[in-house]
Amino acid sequence: MNYRAIRAIYLFEMARTWRTLLQSIVSPVVSTSLYFVVFGAAIGSRITEVEGVSYGTFIVPGLVMLSVLTQSIANASFGIYFPKFVGTIYEILSAPISYVEIIVGYVGAAASKSIILGLIILATAALFVPLHIKHPIWMLTFLVLTAVTFSLFGFIIGIWADGFEKLQMIPMLVVTPLTFLGGSFYSVNMLPSGWHTIALLNPVVYLISGFRWSFYEIADVGVGLSLGMTLGFLVICMAIVWWIFRTGYRLKH
Repeated sequence: MNYRAIRAIYLFEMARTWRTLLQSIVSPVVSTSLYFVVFGAAIGSRITEVEGVSYGTFIVPGLVMLSVLTQSIANASFGIYFPKFVGTIYEILSAPISYVEIIVGYVGAAASKSIILGLIILATAALFVPLHIKHPIWMLTFLVLTAVTFSLFGFIIGIWADGFEKLQMIPMLVVTPLTFLGGSFYSVNMLPSGWHTIALLNPVVYLISGFRWSFYEIADVGVGLSLGMTLGFLVICMAIVWWIFRTGYRLKH
């Protein structure tokens, strides 16, 4: 394993975050804070509790997941797309480093940014509502798994996209709606039986449910199922990335 190569890619991607601190960290934190203010004031006054937890506190895990999912995809997709756009990807591919080292460098940096952002948002949330994490190890486990999984997913999107429009298409039209409909601001158990069944087809439900369980021990689905679905999606993304480098899909041509 060429750790110097991994370190070089990782530090280069992380340095871009510090150069664009306003866009990478400050903007998502401010946006999430506005969610707390708007939903806490407008809806929290009408819905006092959800499954025994105050509404403002209940939405914290969903808002953290919303930011982590979107930022993981955005960081990883742009991180690999930009070298394709300017042509420097061929220098990386011709360097004496393996595909695994390339993936670890790019995906590791994207996941690190998202994890840092998620922790900052958690600290910010504590300024608005009282927080108590009953299972901190599980909370970190779900946070890291989600960040890595969706960074891999973003990496796939960045390789697939051949323009900035496509780079934004899947996150905007697919991932964000699924996140909003995945129980970020409500429990899917509140839905009628028919809509409840449809909601369970949304993979984001399992991510948010498992993450919320680590805070309050309440969940829409079993924590084991949430963990299994997250790991399953991780394996699928790893398999697709392996196939991309095995075939050279949109990398060698």
